[in-house]
Amino acid sequence: MDVSLIGLGQMGSGMADNLVVAGHQVTVWNRDRAKAEPFAARGAKIAADPAAAAQAGTVMTMLADDAAVEAVVFGDGGLLAAGPGLLHISCSTVSVDLTARLAAAHAAAGQRFVSAQVLGRPDVAAAGKLSIIAAGAAEDLDVAQPLFDVIGAGTQRVGDRPVMAAAAKVALNAGIPAVMQMLTEQFRIVAAHGIAADRMVALLLDVNYGNRLIGSYGPIIAEQRFEPAGFPMRLGRKDVGLALAAAGDADLPLTELIASRMDAIIEADGGEQDWSAIGQ
Repeated sequence: MDVSLIGLGQMGSGMADNLVVAGHQVTVWNRDRAKAEPFAARGAKIAADPAAAAQAGTVMTMLADDAAVEAVVFGDGGLLAAGPGLLHISCSTVSVDLTARLAAAHAAAGQRFVSAQVLGRPDVAAAGKLSIIAAGAAEDLDVAQPLFDVIGAGTQRVGDRPVMAAAAKVALNAGIPAVMQMLTEQFRIVAAHGIAADRMVALLLDVNYGNRLIGSYGPIIAEQRFEPAGFPMRLGRKDVGLALAAAGDADLPLTELIASRMDAIIEADGGEQDWSAIGQ
């Protein structure tokens, strides 16, 4: 199908490559034209501006932030100037507020809009294995699906309003630094007793740590099934205390925060709730 891709950074360039290899008729545009030139050698067209890119009828954007997306959509020669009928597929991680504005502006211009947030690093984009979180009108998502199949390993449709995909993506991203901090603190605990970080990584992978925790506790937290407790808060606090003690002088700010939250819940007579109630 005819498709344009706007934004040829580390993520967008991998996506564009995969669209070309898959046989789609690809047009590209990038603020720095030099990044677009290599794609011409591979058979893609280079558009003069975003509005010209929109002549393909379907445009995917993969841009750095809200300001970059606003310039491409609302600026002179932007997507809104392309006329009715355009399908804009926004893959950029941008704010919920901007996503709502984009949906309204495209609708007012007689255009279609879906949010198709992607999860993955540049090497994953280059391999065509992105995880896609999509939301919008079902018929528009159906049109976009062949493109999703090229750039991603799987697509999760989370709703009929584009803002729903934006919310899901920022929620996923919010958890990533928490996991990174958690891993860092786990490595500090074992390092205090001579265990190398790579051995701890091997252990985490061997026990399928992340999937096991999400599979066990995700449904409990989602449904708020904290009583009767499978593992009560008071015993969880004991285990967190053991971890703090084992770390010696190592800095564990996340673990210390969790301990203080548990103390507050226990003091409020929540000691017999399941320890998954920590966030309530």
